[in-house]
Amino acid sequence: MIDIKQIRENPQGFKEAGRAKGFDVDIDHLLELDAKLQQHKKQLQDMGAEKNTLGKSIPKLTGEKKNYVIGHLSILKKNEAKLEDEVKKIQPTFDELMMQVAQPADDDVPLGKDDTQNVEIRKEGQIRRFDFEPKDHVQLGRDLDIIDIERGVKLAGTRNYLLKGDGAMLHWAVLRFAMDYMVGRGYVPMSVPVLMKDEAMRGTGYYPGAEEQTYRMERDELNLAGTAEVPLTAYRMGEILRAEELPLRYVGLSSCFRREAGAAGKDTYGLYRLHQFDKVEQVVICENDAEQSRRFHDEILANAEAVMQALELPYRVVNVCTGDLGRGQAKKFDIEAWMPSRGGYCETHSASKFYDFQARRMNLRYKDPATKKNIFCHTLNNTVIASPRILIPLLELYQNADGSVTIPQALRPYMGGKEKITRP
Repeated sequence: MIDIKQIRENPQGFKEAGRAKGFDVDIDHLLELDAKLQQHKKQLQDMGAEKNTLGKSIPKLTGEKKNYVIGHLSILKKNEAKLEDEVKKIQPTFDELMMQVAQPADDDVPLGKDDTQNVEIRKEGQIRRFDFEPKDHVQLGRDLDIIDIERGVKLAGTRNYLLKGDGAMLHWAVLRFAMDYMVGRGYVPMSVPVLMKDEAMRGTGYYPGAEEQTYRMERDELNLAGTAEVPLTAYRMGEILRAEELPLRYVGLSSCFRREAGAAGKDTYGLYRLHQFDKVEQVVICENDAEQSRRFHDEILANAEAVMQALELPYRVVNVCTGDLGRGQAKKFDIEAWMPSRGGYCETHSASKFYDFQARRMNLRYKDPATKKNIFCHTLNNTVIASPRILIPLLELYQNADGSVTIPQALRPYMGGKEKITRP
């Protein structure tokens, strides 16, 4: 959520920022409601002060003067009730519009309408050139008996799968390696709930906007989170932190659930776009300082890159354009791994910077030791690794001519020292 003072000071800037991101909110109407609320609340404040003064004066008055003051006090109370009713009518609409206002993108974010206009920053690693006809990950999975998409669909519908034997072991190895790396970097490991209250979904910026992508448990008024970002970022919501606690660095491993509404016919082949997957997520909560946010944005990106480099997977980093940013993201870097079967670089990680957008919605603050004021935190998050999507480049790039798959060196300790996946 945005500070209304910023919108008052620069309404045109927020109109342009919203259009650039594809979140076109009626800023003029929002400010009209804001002006009415300010006026009504000022009147209520003045009435409250006058009522207090009159109330204190009554015991000292007699006769007609006393009756007059009592009558005037009665009128004030009626007018106060009318104004309070008016505020109650206006406030929900104002609050709803405020939740829809988009965070302006940083100045160095490229303008663009969608992910086709993201800007490449750099490429890392060498793309493998095969001297034999390579298989895609689905063919490899079938031949090695480690992936079963057909029975996954039979059990749970489209975009579902089963991992078997060394396929399951490779999946867990990737996740455990990423967790161990992040713990070694000083991040606090967290096992988190994935059923979230609406309050946590709103606080992290998923509501309003992502309702159609979310599996909602209507009966219990709970939601299956699409990422551990939600519980990790909302973990301290509503609290006032001590400045010396910051920065908070968390890493969580969780199952993630996404409906993929509106994605019919898109990326349906194999393990790329699924309803359920597992992800290691990193979250940073820091002081309200733009330069500190920038440094942590670089840090979380570097963490994810280090994991990709340890797995020796070729990838590129892109600066995400305005039209591909979420409502609350001020800037986002994507990491895209090379996937031979898809003929290009495809997204595997997203590193996002929010400033105080999420913290305002969650009322997450810290007490500044100098001013003693309560200040909203800054928040950031990034994928460390998500599987089974990452199995696509792992299987395809590490395959051998005989149909086996070499296990990356970094993952072998997690697979009992095994060097290759072969058909059992």
